[in-house]
Amino acid sequence: MLQKPESGVLPIPQVEGKMDGSHDGETRALTVSQEEAPSPLLQGNPEEDLGAVREEAAAEPALTPKSARALAAKTLTRRRACRRLDRTVAELVQFLLVKDKKKSPITRSEMVKYVIGDLKDLFPEIIARAAEHLRYVFGFELKQLDRKHHTYILMNKLKPPEDKEEDLGGDGPRLGLLMMILGLIYMKGNSAREAQVWEMLRRLGVRPSKYHFLFGYPKRLIMEDFVQLRYLNYRRVPHTNPPECEFSWGPRSNLETSKMKVLGFVAKLHKKEPQHWPVLYREALADEADRARAEASIRPRARARARASASARAGNRPW
Repeated sequence: MLQKPESGVLPIPQVEGKMDGSHDGETRALTVSQEEAPSPLLQGNPEEDLGAVREEAAAEPALTPKSARALAAKTLTRRRACRRLDRTVAELVQFLLVKDKKKSPITRSEMVKYVIGDLKDLFPEIIARAAEHLRYVFGFELKQLDRKHHTYILMNKLKPPEDKEEDLGGDGPRLGLLMMILGLIYMKGNSAREAQVWEMLRRLGVRPSKYHFLFGYPKRLIMEDFVQLRYLNYRRVPHTNPPECEFSWGPRSNLETSKMKVLGFVAKLHKKEPQHWPVLYREALADEADRARAEASIRPRARARARASASARAGNRPW
């Protein structure tokens, strides 16, 4: 379904014949795993991470009121910085997608001028995260054309890198969007409010009701394609005022993918292992076991039907 990076590495292939100069920071960032770079595109269950923080805090001595205020201020500043970095990554992804329509190389100076601005010292991290999101979400590979002049291009990857027998919505960008929605639904307890899905799209830099050159009109794609093709279920939430609706996995998604595969997709975006979410991981393991049992029970019946059909054909032979 989605290609697993080799040994946790973010490989950005180079185009032969265009490479000169020494390795710089952005090149290393494109080839070295960014272990502390969580995805801004899909927020999972923050309560679990917060729980880990609370456990660590409980093990430390009690803070004085002054120290507590200083720690709170430091935490708030760090969160604001992370949110700004996340927003910049999402904006850079959209910038690269729009620039790619012209099929001309994209320069580092353009990215800094129009998107990154005063965060240029963080360019290696930003470009590495943007490359990963382009690959897993939109189905594009970011390649560095010229290391000396810092130019890049996008290459379209039309087929899902793994599980080529699966459909799941078709081409790379549509597949990535559907996987994002399925991941959000799973992380939210197997259902996600409609407003949460639209907010996730906005974090991607995609406006639900505005035309997007990759998705057309995203809201129409989701409601008319994903819902009508039974990849997603859409229903009104009972006892809500004003009325609210929610999405859940449709029967076709349950057939063409699994909770474990979707959790693996989410884990890649967050730069973590699936076991980071122990409750969801146990649920995914149970789902895998149920699927294995169902498949095992079907095989004997299928073999029996095949033998019966073969016997019937043999009995009808004239000799």
